[in-house]
Amino acid sequence: MKVRRHFYFSGRVQGVGFRYRATYAARAAKLTGWVKNLCDGRVEMEIQGDDAQITHLLYQLRKDRFIRITGVESEELPLVDGESDFFPTGY
Repeated sequence: MKVRRHFYFSGRVQGVGFRYRATYAARAAKLTGWVKNLCDGRVEMEIQGDDAQITHLLYQLRKDRFIRITGVESEELPLVDGESDFFPTGY
């Protein structure tokens, strides 16, 4: 089932390759959306695609040896038509 989710990740999530890892995994799974660092040390992400693929991406992020996710806020959003890529952004 196709879904869109908005996340805030906290913990050791900046300066450890989080955005790179998320982008690589999302593109490999044909997911769309974006990921960016926030000034408060968290990472924000919107991701759209197959629910099982999104769950697997989250698993990959959690098992990374440098990333330490200690908190996740999540909400479901309406799908965005026409989105075709997943990309990292700055602050």
